[in-house]
Amino acid sequence: MNREDFPMLKNNIIYFDNGATTFKPQSVIDKTVSYYSSYSSNAHRGDYDISLIVDKEYEGVREKVRRFINADSTSEIVFTKGTTESLNMIVFGFMKYNLQKGDEVLLSKSEHASNILPWLELESEIGIVIKYIPLNEKLELTFDNLKSAVSKKTKVISLAHITNTIGDVRPVVEIGKFCKENNIYFVLDGAQSVPHLKTDVKELNCDFLAFSAHKMLGPTGIGVLYGRYELLDKLKPLVLGGGMNSSFTDNSYELKTLPTRLEAGTQNIAGVVGLGEAISYLEKIGMDKIHNHEVDLKKYLTEKLSNISNVKVYNKNTISGTVLFNLDNVFAQDTAIYLNKHNICVRAGNHCAKILKDELGIKNTCRISLYFYNTKEEIDELVKVLENSYNIFKEVI
Repeated sequence: MNREDFPMLKNNIIYFDNGATTFKPQSVIDKTVSYYSSYSSNAHRGDYDISLIVDKEYEGVREKVRRFINADSTSEIVFTKGTTESLNMIVFGFMKYNLQKGDEVLLSKSEHASNILPWLELESEIGIVIKYIPLNEKLELTFDNLKSAVSKKTKVISLAHITNTIGDVRPVVEIGKFCKENNIYFVLDGAQSVPHLKTDVKELNCDFLAFSAHKMLGPTGIGVLYGRYELLDKLKPLVLGGGMNSSFTDNSYELKTLPTRLEAGTQNIAGVVGLGEAISYLEKIGMDKIHNHEVDLKKYLTEKLSNISNVKVYNKNTISGTVLFNLDNVFAQDTAIYLNKHNICVRAGNHCAKILKDELGIKNTCRISLYFYNTKEEIDELVKVLENSYNIFKEVI
């Protein structure tokens, strides 16, 4: 689908690592370059024509993001470096001042490091208690298991909408409703979901949402923090400096209103512009069409892999484009190196989910993460190479 729009696909490679980052269509590349070549100046700083163009483009993208996730106001959209920074802002700019010692935060062991490490640090700093929601036998998070983990002390539930490992699509609509009814903060890591599913923050009832541009066709180094206005308005900036203050003296300062006060200094303007074009590109295709194509590819891939005797798939039934697998008696990185020799790119390792090994029973796996520009023909080539893996060590060593 739309493969002709992606220059990287002309390099004779099969790319199955879209969960790490996606390729960029030519329109996103062109839009990003146009900022540097046609109106390269700062945002919200100048009173001359090209600076005013930047202001219009920059704030226009904020409106695109608002519409894309169905937020109430552009004041609820903050540009960050990515999902990791957004989650850190939530934890250290809001939760640090709104949680107390003994308050419980519920996570799962299949979360990305970005949704565990900040909470571990906050546990050390103020004494919150982290609890992990049990996963079922398929390593998926169920609503029943979540409810059973909740206690009177539960103040936050922080989860990925779709995990970057198991690829399970969590029942976030139910979770969001439950959190709202029980006065629990609901933090959603959307890094693996916003690029693949239609996202509506009102339907999800999430208090905060974090996601990255580079996983949805956009540039690296730019992401989004969404927060409900009344909560985001209480979030303390982690960075202070130019652009986010309305005035200061030698012993005091005043901050601007949302979202500007959370965007100190010169932002990644080219990244913002590229994100806007990426959103336009995804909207032209349609998020439902993208999701359906990925589900179809996933089914085709897992069926093909099930016919290879020495391949073990760990998450056959999840309805996302992520597949974890290993070859029998072969270290995951060796499999990835072997596939690379055939110009096939997959991820190998623990995928930034280091404590998932407690549930999975194995530390390292190979991960295939699909996107709409992948094809069944590429899957056929992968399968052919894996079927011939009996000589893998001759090629790897």
